[in-house]
Amino acid sequence: MSIISNNLKYLRKKKGLTQQQFADAIGCKRASVGAYEEERAEPKYDLLNKIAEFYNLTIDELVNEEISDTWKPKTKAGASQVRVLSVTLDASEKENIELVPVKASAGYLNGYADPEFVAELPKFSLPMFKNGTFRAFEIKGDSMLPLESGSIVIAEYVDDWNSIKPGQTYVIISSQDGVVYKRIGQKFKPEKGLLLVSDNKVYEPYWVQTVDVVEIWKAKGYFTTQLPEPSPEPSIESLTDMVAQMQKTLKSAIKNS
Repeated sequence: MSIISNNLKYLRKKKGLTQQQFADAIGCKRASVGAYEEERAEPKYDLLNKIAEFYNLTIDELVNEEISDTWKPKTKAGASQVRVLSVTLDASEKENIELVPVKASAGYLNGYADPEFVAELPKFSLPMFKNGTFRAFEIKGDSMLPLESGSIVIAEYVDDWNSIKPGQTYVIISSQDGVVYKRIGQKFKPEKGLLLVSDNKVYEPYWVQTVDVVEIWKAKGYFTTQLPEPSPEPSIESLTDMVAQMQKTLKSAIKNS
């Protein structure tokens, strides 16, 4: 088979799509998808361009490079980073939210693009998370306090790394650290990578190189089993101090009026 036919079949299966689902996504007939994958026909340029955009690839990569589990895109300054993403669908053919618990984090680094591994993850759906690809990650440690260890962060897949915004939080999958939840310190720099910052200032910021990053997910919400404690009632001493401060402020305002 030709490179393009192999790539089309591989990419579709990695994304967990049937031929009909893929055909609907790119606006062609299912029979045409079958013909392209079986090398009985080749898509025209306009459709090739649409397919490349769907997978966040260049046409050159789609047509000339043999894409497989071990393939990695060349890093281009200012370009989106490309990874094949596996997803699962529910009975109504809507994407599930797969949960990556801490115990599966190490395996996720190797199995993120493996449909069988992803299919074994716990999964659920929430009505407020739609029109995107979402995944849930259990975080560990105290680097992002007040978010407690064991909290579940729900995040949306980021295919364009140039859209990453400093100051916001993301789940970063990297060969260096595995699964981590951090705040982004600076704008993404393809030649250098990402500056990751902890909310707990005990931990120093650090850089993760672009070539080490596998996936990036933008945090959209979280669940925690740590319910908030009631605020302590103010003491007589603190109330007295508050009243004294208010009186001082009022006197100063009258004097300056």
